[in-house]
Amino acid sequence: MNDTKSLPPLPDRLSSNPLSPHYVEEIFDHNVGIMLNGKERTNVEEYCISEGWIKTPSPKALDRRGQPVLITLKGKVEAFYS
Repeated sequence: MNDTKSLPPLPDRLSSNPLSPHYVEEIFDHNVGIMLNGKERTNVEEYCISEGWIKTPSPKALDRRGQPVLITLKGKVEAFYS
């Protein structure tokens, strides 16, 4: 069982890409959930609560390095431990 008192606080901005400056490894030891406009999203690569956006990978498009192109969706963002 996860004890919520021992969980690190969720940052305002977080990325799941280890090359990003917004990547925090300790956070990913636990399951993190993201809600956008009241709907839970499971494919979020990066989020920012204060600016109100998430980035999700495009299903088909790839950039020149072979990584999925990220699509920005705006709305009310909520992050939580699940």
